[in-house]
Amino acid sequence: MDRIARTIATEINARPEQVGAAVKLLDEGATVPFVARYRKEVTGGLDDTQLRTLSDRLSYLRELETRREAILSSIKDQGKLTDDLVKSIAQAETKAQLEDIYLPYKPKRRTKAMIARENGLEPLADAILADRSADPETLANGYLAEAVPTAKDALNGARDIITERLTENAALLGELRNFMQREAVLTSKVVEGKEQEGAKFSDYFDHSEPWSKTPSHRALAMLRASKEGIVTLDIAPEPEVGAARAEAMVAAHLQTRGDALGDKWLRKVAGWTWRVKLSLSMMVELMADLRSRAQDEAIQVFSRNLKDLLFAAPAGARPTLGLDPGIRTGVKAAVVDATGKVVATETLYPFQPKNDLRGAQASILNLVAAHKIELIAIGNGTASRETERLVADTLALLPKTVKAPTKVVVSEAGASVYSASELAAREFPDLDVSLRGAVSIARRLQDPLAELVKIEPKSIGVGQYQHDVDQHRLSQSLESVIEDVVNAVGVDLNTASAPLLAHVSGLGPGLAEAIVTHRDINGAFSSRKDLLKVARLGPRAFEQCAGFLRIRDGVEPLDASSVHPEAYDVARRVVAACGRDIRQIMGHEGALKGMRAEQFVDDTFGLPTVRDIFTELEKPGRDPRPSFKTASFTDGVEEITDLKPGMVLEGTVTNVAAFGAFVDIGVHQDGLVHVSQLADRFVKDPHEVVKTGQVVKVRVVEVDVTRKRIGLTMRKDGGASAREDKASRGPRKSASPGVPKAAKARQSNQNSAFGDALRDAFKSR
Repeated sequence: MDRIARTIATEINARPEQVGAAVKLLDEGATVPFVARYRKEVTGGLDDTQLRTLSDRLSYLRELETRREAILSSIKDQGKLTDDLVKSIAQAETKAQLEDIYLPYKPKRRTKAMIARENGLEPLADAILADRSADPETLANGYLAEAVPTAKDALNGARDIITERLTENAALLGELRNFMQREAVLTSKVVEGKEQEGAKFSDYFDHSEPWSKTPSHRALAMLRASKEGIVTLDIAPEPEVGAARAEAMVAAHLQTRGDALGDKWLRKVAGWTWRVKLSLSMMVELMADLRSRAQDEAIQVFSRNLKDLLFAAPAGARPTLGLDPGIRTGVKAAVVDATGKVVATETLYPFQPKNDLRGAQASILNLVAAHKIELIAIGNGTASRETERLVADTLALLPKTVKAPTKVVVSEAGASVYSASELAAREFPDLDVSLRGAVSIARRLQDPLAELVKIEPKSIGVGQYQHDVDQHRLSQSLESVIEDVVNAVGVDLNTASAPLLAHVSGLGPGLAEAIVTHRDINGAFSSRKDLLKVARLGPRAFEQCAGFLRIRDGVEPLDASSVHPEAYDVARRVVAACGRDIRQIMGHEGALKGMRAEQFVDDTFGLPTVRDIFTELEKPGRDPRPSFKTASFTDGVEEITDLKPGMVLEGTVTNVAAFGAFVDIGVHQDGLVHVSQLADRFVKDPHEVVKTGQVVKVRVVEVDVTRKRIGLTMRKDGGASAREDKASRGPRKSASPGVPKAAKARQSNQNSAFGDALRDAFKSR
């Protein structure tokens, strides 16, 4: 554990004792949000990001330690464990390094080298290595037997023995691995006859690039093309020069320095070992690393986008009309009150074939008046702009004295998945599937977090190649994101759904359902203490969840804050020192002016917790999400054919990937702001500039109606660099000779042809 603590401490910039304390808490069943928020004194203030990394690495390093012990035990049982081996095994930092060391001692199937040893050829191999001046063929004649009839057979046996030693040499394997990671090139070639079937992968029919610099989206695209049998993939150093360097590295471990007959023969063995054995194993290993690296990046992109989406600003608890647009099947309408309860539903048919425009307008006006609608949420799918225009024209009919509701176009990604889910069926057993979608659209405007947690994250559509990555790892990562966001925002105990409660620290689906059932039977919770009356919810679960659950207007004012019940006495001491009623203090900035947090520190609660209590008293239950803001789509721009280069539009970021950001500008097809067009400076990571759900202003640079591709820019020069580059560049070529490598990379990233960028990016969606 000491080794693990030291390793993780270095990685998360903490002290080993902080790591040890956090590990102890996690092992005892505490969650990351709870430890980050309520155990700052114990961990020395580790935040949720550090704790997530700690938790992930802890699993890997514990597996590494388990494997280390198993290898030591195996070698010891063989009677071959030496002090040097013990030291090497102890110093191994990765599973790959451990396995390299273990290779010579690993039980294996019968090999050619084993057969050669059985035939008495190991002394021949040792003789050739010992005396380079001797002719190997002459030496081989001394080892002929019934099983080894010729000198050639003897030399082949000696080669197999030497080759096995080389392939089990941990130092050589480490050197070759580092060499390949630096120099290897990933190459893809189309399988003959698959050109038409794999047209969507045409960019990779004859493609090569450095293995170490292959971005996640391109790696996953090539891996998918390979899996579908469209292309073949290879990872190898540059032909001739690179291969010669690899062979020389192998030969160096045989210490071949001269031109003696033995040296020449051993160099041939080194070349054969590289070509037949090591190059293949290295290729397989690097292919696995490429897949793992690409998946890690894709999962990270998905997780960051999901976090941004869940942290999107809520419009608030206001009566809302949700509209799920449709042409032939009609526009589904659902009204939810301020608490999200469905109070009315209807289907409107303003478009063909019924064209009941007047009837649809009358229905909307009636719903607005009857339920005092403040917000109208319009799904962004098919007929979205037509429905938005219908709403705008309808609201114009309201009397001047009536305040018109605010209309907002809302992403409906995943709404159809939720509508057909078992959860939706239980929530709305008497409601048609199509109308459930309208309810979801209305609620996700009121509170995106509360509604989106009901949908499987993979259905929300903010990832890239999400179906090509390890689904278990993806699910784990996304669940962690949801847990962190839900607990950072806090949950209203008396209005939250079971799916939302399930992500609260210390709960889960079972306890969440039990809480809702208890609430339905006994009415609203009047205090956090009442949670202990819920079936199966014991003191441990209460400790973990209580601080993240809010009760508005309850018997205990502190229940509306994120102050944990265990620290209520400290909060009351603070209030008593003010000489005022707690309700006069809570929610009033400056109420604690002149008070010092240090004077309330005791043996149990340190300065970090007391400072948090001060903050909560002044701003109880503060929502960390930003203020609500929505994009305004430009009138008259409803289809991709309405777009013209140079147009300045407002839109909402729907997805952020390694190569740029997709933006909804209201034409049913998201446009792409390539990474080179996000800002007037070099941008390495698009997340530095934009995030999912953000409202941005963009300028149209390129419109490809046939392929439904829209190029956008956020640069002040209006994308001039992209247009100039496209006009000046012909087909793709390597960077100009004489330009330093780093400069070439920057130039390629920032000034790549915009059409090329669009092509790569849209293929990854």
